[in-house]
Amino acid sequence: MSQVTFVGAGPGDPELITLKGVKAIEAAEVIIYAGSLVNPEILRYAPVNAQIHNSASMTLEQVLQVIEAAVSQGHKVARVHTGDPSIYGAIQEQMDALKQKNITYTVIPGVSSFLAAAASLRREYTLPGVSQTIILTRKEGRTPVPERESLAELAKHGATMGIFLSVQDIDQVMAELSTGYPADTPVAVVYKASWPEEAIVRGSLADIAAKVASAGISKTALILVGGFLGNDYARSLLYHPGFSHEFRESSQ
Repeated sequence: MSQVTFVGAGPGDPELITLKGVKAIEAAEVIIYAGSLVNPEILRYAPVNAQIHNSASMTLEQVLQVIEAAVSQGHKVARVHTGDPSIYGAIQEQMDALKQKNITYTVIPGVSSFLAAAASLRREYTLPGVSQTIILTRKEGRTPVPERESLAELAKHGATMGIFLSVQDIDQVMAELSTGYPADTPVAVVYKASWPEEAIVRGSLADIAAKVASAGISKTALILVGGFLGNDYARSLLYHPGFSHEFRESSQ
């Protein structure tokens, strides 16, 4: 069994971590968690005597040093990330470094904030007749974005879009999206999805920036764009009486 486990801690609500994730934290003797994003309530699953490190103030090298030291002592390590670590989690460089050091690891997926946001909005991203594609992306910041993945280019698809790490520049985001989406395209901004302080701002491409500014939201929020936020869509064939499949014959 691996001594190091990467754990997706979910979007914020401490009950939205998987059972497998909880077990990994409960068994850990050393816990390194992304303190700037992971709800500290997640640490209630930690053993009383566990060593706990907040990686918000640590470099990659420091994180690896803690892991190496723990593994050399035979300790189990839980590296706890927010949401699901495969999305903007900077997990690949950690996994590659552990591989180079011949340290085995496992990864436990988590509930991403874009999924928690859909639950809070009570919306389905893939509505028939509206969109069957979800684009998860971000605006260019300190981390560059390939030109072919600019918001203006992606907007041309008209797909459902979830934009991370960009609410601080929402004016510019809306300007770029306007090259592909109509001005009346619905937009929702979900601040800290599933946290007690969660807030939702709804509007359109034309007015959401002003509404977000009025709400004082400038970080830790997801921008969701697309017709899935509207009320017009086609009925799904999955449960349509006239549609047959392997498990059900058509009744019409």
